[in-house]
Amino acid sequence: MSTGDLQYVLTTWGTDRPELQHLRREVFVLEQGVPEELEWDDTDPVSVHVLATVNREPVGTGRLSPTGKIGRMAVKAGLRGRGVGSTILKLLLQEACRRSLHEVWLHAQLSAVSFYEKHGFRCEGEVFDEAGIPHRRMKLALE
Repeated sequence: MSTGDLQYVLTTWGTDRPELQHLRREVFVLEQGVPEELEWDDTDPVSVHVLATVNREPVGTGRLSPTGKIGRMAVKAGLRGRGVGSTILKLLLQEACRRSLHEVWLHAQLSAVSFYEKHGFRCEGEVFDEAGIPHRRMKLALE
């Protein structure tokens, strides 16, 4: 997939729920085998989301909860490694700073730990299972 008309928007669950659900279902449920009932939670409606699109097709997303947890970071397989996830994360970090949060944290799949380390996150604690996938808790202090 080309990164042609790549656009990013801060949004809400109420505004872009169908697009966010479509992308997360594709990445987490279909590709990674996360049970669908575990994918949707009460954090979605109270979080700010980033939606990345190419020619209006959803290709990436992530969310920031009111408590500073970053989660549900997902990029379509064909666009991984092209900076989409980094841009989504940077936008979420900017929003966290705008909200005067002092730190953000997340549960990173083991395969994504190095991605978050490149952005300054540090691991805390041991490996744990979440939705059948090994994760590490990671944290980043904000200036």
